[in-house]
Amino acid sequence: MNHKGAKHINWYQRLDLERMLKEGFSKPQIAAALGKCLRSIYNEIERGTCRQQITEYEYVDIYCPEEAERKYQEYLRLKGPGVKMKRNCPLAKRVEGLIADEGYSPGAALAKIRNNGEVYATEICETTLYSYIYRGDVFMRLTPDHLLDKGRRHYAAKSKEKKKAARAPRGASIDRRPKEIKKRGTFGHWEMDSVMGCKGSKSALIVLTERKTRIGFILPVPDHTAASVVKALNSLERKLGKLFYKIFKSITVDNGCEFQDFEGIEMAHRRKGKRTLVFYCHPYSAYERGSNENMNRLIRRFFPKGTNFDNVTKEQIKEVEKWMNDYPRKILGWRSAADLFAGELQAA
Repeated sequence: MNHKGAKHINWYQRLDLERMLKEGFSKPQIAAALGKCLRSIYNEIERGTCRQQITEYEYVDIYCPEEAERKYQEYLRLKGPGVKMKRNCPLAKRVEGLIADEGYSPGAALAKIRNNGEVYATEICETTLYSYIYRGDVFMRLTPDHLLDKGRRHYAAKSKEKKKAARAPRGASIDRRPKEIKKRGTFGHWEMDSVMGCKGSKSALIVLTERKTRIGFILPVPDHTAASVVKALNSLERKLGKLFYKIFKSITVDNGCEFQDFEGIEMAHRRKGKRTLVFYCHPYSAYERGSNENMNRLIRRFFPKGTNFDNVTKEQIKEVEKWMNDYPRKILGWRSAADLFAGELQAA
């Protein structure tokens, strides 16, 4: 029999093998029924045979599919090149701390180590690190449950037909926004959104994300109103001074009720005239503020849905803001938003 392209015995075939042995089938008959060579059947029986107690004083050697499957999976883990690092090596401990304790992704953890100039006896790539995490026998505490994204996310195709808004935006539509802003080639164009707390929580967060550098500001507000948004921007303008007008050239928002006072958002608080320009996204088009939405996902790592922001301190919010801005990102060449933002400020 030609067994070219044959596959390993799987779990369901092991169950069939156990049943056929109990029913008295011969080894050649079993091999023919399962489509395997006779030698494979003998090897499989030898692999899964273990001593079992059938009466109080009697023990017999019986084929056990669970034992065969356990050994098979153990052999699979031993295949391929050896593991480059052991559980107690410094690199394993460092990676484990960054991912399990500080919330880094595997790629960001390795980038953090490189950016800090840390040198270890062993070097691994991102793909190898992922495989070690899923192996389950390399790290002491790190498991796939510590990974935010267990795999590639798949999104439904976006409809080309624009949905109708419940109300027209009071300000300029995103259709009137200059095309160079969409290309992310110029600095100073922001996206803004709000993050709500649980039911009964009055406080919320206003999230600002710069499109080129991905730097972010998180502004706590006492309630989800347009007046609070304007007041928070006024406070940020006072804090940044003249720098505000250089780095806040435009802000893109959704059609939420908290952003309807476009005149208050645009009007300068420390001088006459406008301090920025506001553009409104199309309804149900969160992808038009993609950087903002991604930043919201990072915030939810620390403040998951159901968080009562009335009980969250300003210090906790600042810690999360600093973590996000220091986080190495693949889209930025594994640099942090804070590094790129500092470079843009020097050039401003």
